[in-house]
Amino acid sequence: MTHDERRELARALAAIDLPHPLLDPVLRRRRRIALLVMTACCVALAAWIAILLQTLPGRYTSSDWRAVWVGLDIAELLGFAATAWAAWHERQILIFFMIITGTLLLCDAWFDLALSYGSSGFTDSILSAVLAEFPLAFLMFAGARRLVRVTVETLMELRGNSGPVPPLWRIPLFADGLGECLPARLRTRADPVTAGNRPSS
Repeated sequence: MTHDERRELARALAAIDLPHPLLDPVLRRRRRIALLVMTACCVALAAWIAILLQTLPGRYTSSDWRAVWVGLDIAELLGFAATAWAAWHERQILIFFMIITGTLLLCDAWFDLALSYGSSGFTDSILSAVLAEFPLAFLMFAGARRLVRVTVETLMELRGNSGPVPPLWRIPLFADGLGECLPARLRTRADPVTAGNRPSS
């Protein structure tokens, strides 16, 4: 068999052996519920932000300052430790831990900069953010993105699609219709079994 014939056979076998997850009615129902919950959260949070803008005081004294900062640093420590563990054991959960740790670093920088603004410690906060928290967060997010792209690239090879990995925002969640998001010159002929099994949104 030629390389193209093997690729086409791989796509046909994948379509037969791996039906789309959202063909399961339970999963489709959960997806609809999740979308409704996320929409409701967006509306509620927007309203809450408007309320906070009108009611929060401009200045506030906290009695738990040490617990807040130490607690955030402990969370970052756990994030780094979990990320190192997952990387050492080569587990997919590494992507999850990298995103969490990067988010914690950005939160640390945000609160540090916002709360020290106008004080003598603001310069130190800027240096800490620019030299440590922002670069580390960027490395975490860039690493997570790279791992997702490598996973998609492997899936593309198994499904018989060739060419560079498209941007993540174009890739379907369960890779159903993956070929459609590739540039036209790289698309292979759509498999009729896959096309017939694709659920409607």
